[in-house]
Amino acid sequence: MTHWQSVLLSETDTIERAIKVINDTSLQIALVCDESRQLLGTVTDGDIRRALLNDRNLACPLHEIMCKEPVTATPAQSLAQIRTLMRRHSVQQVPVIESGIVIDLYTARELDSAKRKSNPVFLMAGGFGKRLKPLTDDCPKPLLKVGNKPILETILESFIEHGFHQFYISTHYLHEKITGYFGKGERWGVDIHYVHEESPLGTAGALSLLPDDLQEPILMMNGDLLTKVNFNQLLSYHEEHQATATMCVRRHEYQIPYGVIHSDGHQVEKIVEKPIQSFFINAGIYVISPELRRIVSSSSPTDMPDLLQAQINSGKNVSLFPIHEYWLDIGKMPDYNQAQQDFLNDFSDREMRG
Repeated sequence: MTHWQSVLLSETDTIERAIKVINDTSLQIALVCDESRQLLGTVTDGDIRRALLNDRNLACPLHEIMCKEPVTATPAQSLAQIRTLMRRHSVQQVPVIESGIVIDLYTARELDSAKRKSNPVFLMAGGFGKRLKPLTDDCPKPLLKVGNKPILETILESFIEHGFHQFYISTHYLHEKITGYFGKGERWGVDIHYVHEESPLGTAGALSLLPDDLQEPILMMNGDLLTKVNFNQLLSYHEEHQATATMCVRRHEYQIPYGVIHSDGHQVEKIVEKPIQSFFINAGIYVISPELRRIVSSSSPTDMPDLLQAQINSGKNVSLFPIHEYWLDIGKMPDYNQAQQDFLNDFSDREMRG
């Protein structure tokens, strides 16, 4: 049984509060209840992502986004019946209700033993890391330590925790240091293969070096990111939307430090003081279909935005997956310094295991 009481929220709690509860627990759900623990609705990761796609802000109350008719079970149902219920409705969590009151919560993780994922994971580790010089003069950026271990090791362990065990790492700059550190993956109980770029092929070109016989969607990630994205949810999202590619995106806000003038010719129509602009930005994490991987050529460098834009132009389905979890691109020295502090706060459990 789980400590489900930790995910009880009220309908006036906010999306921001639900994100914290979902990220801080392994249950991946928030139960919205009244003061007597009467179930009013549920909020899952998917509900939050749909709300973000619909431009709801983090202060939005949960009663506006929650599922008001969630799948529930009764105390009389057996574990086998609850498993069947989960499969039938494609849900990962089922609250147990008695007279409308929440008395327990079952999750698929509890009911089913963890399954290893056969999808390949492709980690991009060939960059020069020029903006982090002199730290990268004799150390490739993915091997720079954040906390007590290299960035790339933390990424590897994140995927392993989600059941992935088949890894490919692209290398170029100081490649022998990366292969020397990770070897064939024996230390982590996984298989690691390497594809070496003799000359840089761009952020997508290295896909052409992967084996031709890969049959399942490929999870792809830059080797200089720290994140707590749930990779199983990402993969399920990609498959649900039947996309040729799925791109993780992160909302970025920028406040213009001046009054912005809206006009029609010489006539001022509106003055907006220091408006905030909001955009989705590329988070450097993707799921790629095997078919898309096979059309990438090694004859010339290719970047992911160009590859995906070509697919969009040809009418293919390129999906976006908004991430609300922790995410940091370690591109510059301030980012690297920030990562050191964030690691202690957000990855401390993993660090203690390392």
